[in-house]
Amino acid sequence: MKTSEHLPERLSYGKILRFWLPLAATWLMMAVEGPFLAAVIARMAAEKLNLAAYGVTYAIGLVAESPVIMLMSVSTALCRDRRSYQRLRNFSFWLCLAVTFLLALFLVPPLFTACIENLLGLPPAISELIHRALLCLLLWAPAIGFRRFYQGVLIAAHKTRRVAAATVLRVVAMSASALLLYRLGQLPGAQVGAISLSCGVCAEALFTRFLARQAIQDVLQKKLTRAESMSYRQIGAYYLPLALTPFIGLSVQPLVTFFLGKCRAPLESLAVMPVIYGLTFIFRALGLSYQEIAIALIGENRANYPAVRNFAFALGIITSACLSLIAFTPLAEFWFRDLSGLSQSLTDFAVLPLQLMAVFPALTVLICFQRALLINARVTRPVSFATGVEAAGIFSLLTLAMLYFPVSGAVAASAAYVGGRLLAVGILQRPLAELQLKAH
Repeated sequence: MKTSEHLPERLSYGKILRFWLPLAATWLMMAVEGPFLAAVIARMAAEKLNLAAYGVTYAIGLVAESPVIMLMSVSTALCRDRRSYQRLRNFSFWLCLAVTFLLALFLVPPLFTACIENLLGLPPAISELIHRALLCLLLWAPAIGFRRFYQGVLIAAHKTRRVAAATVLRVVAMSASALLLYRLGQLPGAQVGAISLSCGVCAEALFTRFLARQAIQDVLQKKLTRAESMSYRQIGAYYLPLALTPFIGLSVQPLVTFFLGKCRAPLESLAVMPVIYGLTFIFRALGLSYQEIAIALIGENRANYPAVRNFAFALGIITSACLSLIAFTPLAEFWFRDLSGLSQSLTDFAVLPLQLMAVFPALTVLICFQRALLINARVTRPVSFATGVEAAGIFSLLTLAMLYFPVSGAVAASAAYVGGRLLAVGILQRPLAELQLKAH
C-alpha cells in the first residue's frame, strides 16, 4: 500500500522539498547540542577546566565515530532487498563493535596517559576528567552507527519524517539528562556533557529502530537475484573509502587551529574562527542533509536526475545567498557583536573572513550532490581521494599564506577552506563525467 511518505517515480520540486525538509531540520537540531551543553558546563564548578576537558573529549569522540558516519549513505544506497539488508546490518554491527573496542583500548591507562599527557601535554587534572568523560562516551560511536544505519533504511523507504521525529527525542533526552545532572550537582561538568550526549544518541538509536520496523519488513520481503547483491568483501571495499572521508575531514579542523596560532594576528584569528565556522555550519548543514536525499531519489537508471540536480542547484544558490546577506550587510555586525558577544574590534576583524566563506554553502551542496551520484553508482574511491586532496590543498594554501602573504590567519583559513573545496569539486568531476558517458 502506498503511503503519503512515498514518492512517485516522477518528482516535482515541491515533493523533493517536502522529502528533504525533515532531514534539514534534523541537522539543524543536532547543531544545537554543542552550544547547549557548553552553556550548562559553563554554569558548573571549575568551568574552565571542565570546558577544556569536554572540548577534548568531544573531539576524540568525533574521531571515534568517523568510521560509522557514512553508514546512513550506504544503507540508503544498498538496502534494497533481504540479502543486502542482512549483510549490511551484519557489517554495520561488526564495524560498531570494532570502533567500540578501539576506543576502549585507547582508554587503557598507560596508553591513554601517553597520548593525552605526554603527546598532547595536558596536565593530569584535565587528563583525569577526559578519561572519566570518555568512559561515559563509550556507547556514543556504536549508538551513532546503529541509528545511522536505520536512518538510511528509513530514507530509502521515503520516511524522512520519522528520522526527524527520532532526532527530536534525542534533543529532549540530551537536554533532560544535562539539566537533571546539573541540578544534582554530583558529577563534574565534562562527565555531565558526555553522559548527556550518550543518553541522547542512545534514545535516538532505539527510537529509530522502532520507527524503522515497517520499513525493515518491507525490504525483507524483496528478493532479488544473487548477482544483484554485494558480498561482505565487496561491501568492505565499497565502504572503506567512505569511512576514510569523514576521518580525513575531521582531522582538518584541529590542524587549521594549529596554523592559526602561527599566522598573523593569531589571537584574533583563534577568537573569531569558531564563531565564523559556527555561522557557516548553519547553512552548510542544509547542504549536508541533501546527500542522502539525492541518493534516495535519483531513481533507477538515474530517471529523476534532472529534478534532483536542479533542486541541488537552487539549494546551493539560496544557502550562499542567505549567508551573503549576512556577510555583506550590517547583519554581520549584528551577528558578531550583538548575538555572539564579540567586541567591536573582533567584529570588524571577522567580516572579511566571513565574506570569503559566503560561497562555501553552495560548494557544500555541490560536493554532496557529487558524492551522492558516485555512492549511488557504487564508485566510492574518488570520494575519499577528493577529500584527501581538499585537506592537502587547505594545508598548502595556509602554509603559503603564513610564509608569503601579509594576511591574518582568519582570512588565510577562510580562503584555504574555499580553495580546498574547489579542488575537491574539480577532482570529482572526472569520475562523474565517466559515469555520464557510461549512462549514454
